[in-house]
Amino acid sequence: MKIAIISVSNKGQEVAINLKEKLDGDSTIIKVDLYHKNVKHHFPVLFYEYDAVIAIMASGILIRSIAPLIESKVTDPAVLNIDDNANFVISTLSGHLGGANKLTNKVAKLIDATPVITTSTDVNKKLGIDVLANDLYLSIDNPKEILFFNKSILNGKQITFAINPNKNVDYLLEYLDNVTLEIDVSFSYLEDINTDEIHVLLDDHKIILKERRIVAGIGCRRGKECSKIYDGLMDSINKLNISKSRINMLSSAEIKKDEQGILELSEKLDIPVNFVELEKLKLFESNDIKKSEFVYSKFGIYGVCEPSALITAGFDSKLIYKKTSYDGVTISVAISK
Repeated sequence: MKIAIISVSNKGQEVAINLKEKLDGDSTIIKVDLYHKNVKHHFPVLFYEYDAVIAIMASGILIRSIAPLIESKVTDPAVLNIDDNANFVISTLSGHLGGANKLTNKVAKLIDATPVITTSTDVNKKLGIDVLANDLYLSIDNPKEILFFNKSILNGKQITFAINPNKNVDYLLEYLDNVTLEIDVSFSYLEDINTDEIHVLLDDHKIILKERRIVAGIGCRRGKECSKIYDGLMDSINKLNISKSRINMLSSAEIKKDEQGILELSEKLDIPVNFVELEKLKLFESNDIKKSEFVYSKFGIYGVCEPSALITAGFDSKLIYKKTSYDGVTISVAISK
């Protein structure tokens, strides 16, 4: 998640600086940029360039600033509102699909504030279908149906998940077992459903949830054993709160194609690995990757785990877990659009 923090007062700026320091240490936060004052100038840019905007200001200023920019719950960024004294963190926009509610709880914990969440499913301890989709990195093909399904869940109705019987959906079952919010579901198995889809059914209504490709990028020292790479990967996905069965591919650079630790990991997890050609890595450009001068001096590329993950995830993919080191192993995670 790429986050912009904008403040208007000196006191608010202090809160922003303190919050940035805390968020920078979180591997699931890819980038945090600070902005101060000139709200009318900044907001039209922040709204489209960042996954989340944290506004430290009066709610009236915030609401008037974002009102002309709001388009859709599918595309709008998460927007949080914090007061100058950092007493409250309010989830203001895109609570579910944009991840504002989840970010609100994270930020409130970091600055010892009270989180304020007002979405109906959350306050009634029910699991919204859009929350499930966001948590499991699934796209929703027809978001207009979200309201119908969430109202039905609120009213205690049972919904059906229809899946292909040949698809491993352990990640979905684990999620439903562990989630603290309530949802009543049944399962049906239909061979004509694509293996990367989950069809959500109730009466004559349907939502199709489609897996976005999740790619774990791996870099490591020569001869690093499989167990060490596995430990780093497990720590990464645990911080993302996803199951290993949700990972679609592993990736690394072609210079690692004979690295036994990576090959053994691919076999152990039954997840294919893509070794990206050096020329593609040399040509790849992204403002989000960490550039390593050491790697460049040896191989002529600025990194392995982040660019290989982004290239393998496909055009317009983004990082959801930045390069993190684990005893001679580096891990990052990217997701397709």
